[in-house]
Amino acid sequence: MRVQLCSDDVALGAEVAREAARLLREAVQRQGTARLLLSTGRSQFTTLAALVREAVPWKAVEAFHLDEYIGLGPEHPASFRRYLRERFSSRVDLGAMHEVAPEGDLAAALARLEAELRLAPVDVALVGVGENGHIAFNDPPADFETDESYITVSLAPSCRRQQVGEGWFRGVEEVPERAVTMTVRQVMASRAILSAVPYAVKAEAVRSLLQGEVTPQVPASILRWHPQAVLYLDRESSALVDPRVLARHRREADQG
Repeated sequence: MRVQLCSDDVALGAEVAREAARLLREAVQRQGTARLLLSTGRSQFTTLAALVREAVPWKAVEAFHLDEYIGLGPEHPASFRRYLRERFSSRVDLGAMHEVAPEGDLAAALARLEAELRLAPVDVALVGVGENGHIAFNDPPADFETDESYITVSLAPSCRRQQVGEGWFRGVEEVPERAVTMTVRQVMASRAILSAVPYAVKAEAVRSLLQGEVTPQVPASILRWHPQAVLYLDRESSALVDPRVLARHRREADQG
């Protein structure tokens, strides 16, 4: 995993978008199509805003998204489907958008998504990191072993509080207790992972990610094992990391 430092969230989003666009263009040139994995939340605002302005042959791109609440319809203001429609899929002419839709026969819906994912690897994954170290809705302790593409999970209290803190709900009691999430192994199967992690509220999670062991107790720490992962940090989110650790990660990336 490589670490890239940016001055602020806007510069960070622009850097992630440029790299994502480059990788998507290369994938289309190489194989005719590209696959993109999208995450949501406040941390992805600047990345998606910049990405929709990039020159990408979007008609050749099909997108998947990471997770969705169970029991929250797609028109709810906190729905991740609504988030992506408003900020991304309505602004580019995608070849396909594969949404996580927990309504109705959930098992059948997840089976269809899994079958689609088995057809070809995801070329570019945009993956955030939660305040408790989660990736997608894989809260600690995350399941690093399951071979399924999507699973249902119970959301940790810390994760539900984060959703309130970001302004998606008025109180924890409004946040659904269960969700569908892409699994850790499926995320890690992506060819490249670009992880945009700005803001001071993520500083403790970033420190745990970079300075501790790779462990299910810090789900995002597994990104360190991915050979084509880049962690994008701003001044605020990197503030608690030992500078020697940051330097080591950057040096190892340059050598690798």
